[in-house]
Amino acid sequence: MTEIYLIRHAQAEGNVYRMMQGHWDGNVTDMGQRQIDALAERMRDVKLDAVYTSDLYRARLTASALTRYRAVPVHCSLALREMNMGRWEAKFFGNVSYDEPALCHAFLFDQDRYFIEDGETYDQVGDRAYSFLEEILLAHPNQAVAIVSHGVTLRCLLSRITGLPLQDTEALPISRNTAISRVLWEDGVFQVDYLQDAEHLSPLGDFSWGKTGDLRDVRLDPAADRDYYIACYADAWQSVHGSLEGFEPLVYFAAAKRHLAQAPDAVLRLYHEDRPVGLLDMDPRRGAGAGYGWISLLYLCPEYRNQGYGIQALARAIFLFRALGRRALRLHVAEDNAMALSFYRKAGFHLLSSENGRFGSLLLLEKSLEGPGHA
Repeated sequence: MTEIYLIRHAQAEGNVYRMMQGHWDGNVTDMGQRQIDALAERMRDVKLDAVYTSDLYRARLTASALTRYRAVPVHCSLALREMNMGRWEAKFFGNVSYDEPALCHAFLFDQDRYFIEDGETYDQVGDRAYSFLEEILLAHPNQAVAIVSHGVTLRCLLSRITGLPLQDTEALPISRNTAISRVLWEDGVFQVDYLQDAEHLSPLGDFSWGKTGDLRDVRLDPAADRDYYIACYADAWQSVHGSLEGFEPLVYFAAAKRHLAQAPDAVLRLYHEDRPVGLLDMDPRRGAGAGYGWISLLYLCPEYRNQGYGIQALARAIFLFRALGRRALRLHVAEDNAMALSFYRKAGFHLLSSENGRFGSLLLLEKSLEGPGHA
């Protein structure tokens, strides 16, 4: 009898930022690292003869949990990669679902009809992953093997192993990060011991961002969106300072137009479906010589705060400044803005310095933008 442990990778940036990760190779989050630690303890005393993993960083780092307490060979394979998302690679789910709703519905619920140019179908993912599983079974008779892969790829494998259709998202959902399925193989027959168990994550508590929907973005049109920009900035100013004293709307809007001239995605209107919910204003020039990017304003309407939209907005800044080759992201937060400070600390920012502003102390915060292995 051969034992197979099928394990999804730890929480990665794309999971939190609500992106089509696919082959895009992002970082594992701080919570993802804690999940890896929990997985290592969960699997500490489990006998393993080999580990197979997708070559993508989020899977390889998760596989390190399985070698923490044992010397066991690790094999990387492209066959265990996530689905290739074609033109959707590294796109935000909110934009994709809004711009191409029928295709997005097929991706989620009508897998037989899903097809995207330059990407993979569910059948293609299942074929490559299951074929590789058969090779593993031949190479490890009567042994125990762990396979670390991705949400869609593992669903395709488990669908073929269990006979459950991919359309049955209730019986066969996308598993939680680092969840484990244990499958036994004997005399040409699979037997499922358990599916998508994540009990080892219980001590970590709620590690979600409270997401209730997906954020999409639209480039600010300086000719049409002047009043919207000023209204967002005014509300942000009022909430921080308690009044509009010192608020200079035309100065800030002129700066936003300069930002747009430097990079077309530097100022974004933020939406939940058709409802405008906020604004993101980034200064591409500030910090360029020192290698950091600058957020001038990240604003969400009050009813959209503390629901997971903030981290999705922040992701837009992370992507812009990574594309510009910056090593870090910086911003100012008022010292007494407890809600904002809590959010940015959870998002990985740390304090650089404190300085006196016109209306009180300002804290300078920074977040690393280094690639996989350096977050």
